Amino acid sequence: MSDVVLAGERIALDRRKSLQRLSLLPAALLLPEQSRAGGQLEEPLADSVRTALSSAIANSAPPVPTFASTEARLAYLRWLSSMSDRLYPRKKDFTERVDFLQTVWYETKRAGLDTSLVLGLIQVESAFRKFAVSSVGARGYMQVMPFWTRVIGDGDPGKLFHMQTNLRFGCVILRHYLDRERGDLYMALGRYNGSRGKPQYPNAVFAAQRKWLNPA
Repeated sequence: MSDVVLAGERIALDRRKSLQRLSLLPAALLLPEQSRAGGQLEEPLADSVRTALSSAIANSAPPVPTFASTEARLAYLRWLSSMSDRLYPRKKDFTERVDFLQTVWYETKRAGLDTSLVLGLIQVESAFRKFAVSSVGARGYMQVMPFWTRVIGDGDPGKLFHMQTNLRFGCVILRHYLDRERGDLYMALGRYNGSRGKPQYPNAVFAAQRKWLNPA
C-alpha cells in the first residue's frame, strides 16, 4: 500500500475521531454565543399598560446626552472614562465601547433606573455580547424575549440585536416590572429573569453591580 493511501486513511481516521469527540460535548458548548440567562414570562397586559409600554419604546431618537450644567457634564465624562476602562477587557474597540456606554447611560436615565444596576444585569444576562441568545430564545445585551416585540413593538424580533432597541426594550421592561412590584427591586429582577421569588438571579445582579458603581 502506498504512503499516499496510508496518509489518506490516517487523515480520515483522525477526522472520524474528532467528530466522535464533538458528539460527546454538551450541546450548549456547540452553540455560538449562547447565554445562560433565563427569560421573561409572557403575561396578560391591560390595554393601558400595553399602550404606555409601546409609547415608552416608540421614540428612536439617538442617545445624545444633554446637561443642565458644566458640572453635570464633567461628572458624566468622568463616569464615561471610568466605565470605559472597566469595560475594555470585554469590548476592545473604543468607538463601540463609548457608543454602548453612552446608550446605556441614556436609556437608564430615560427609564429612571440605576445605570450601575443595568450594567450588572447586562453582565449577568449576556456578558456584554450583542448577539447572545439564551436557551429559551432571549436575545441581545439585555436578553429580551421576542414576544415583547409583538406585545409592545412592531413584531420584528430581529431588531432586538440592534443595540439601542435592545437596551430600550430591556430598560422599559425592567421599569415595568419594578412598578408592578411597587419598587421592590429584588422581586422585579426575579420577574425580569423569569425566576420571581428565587434569590440566585437578583443576588448575581447585585454582585455584578458592584463592579459598575459610579466612581467617586
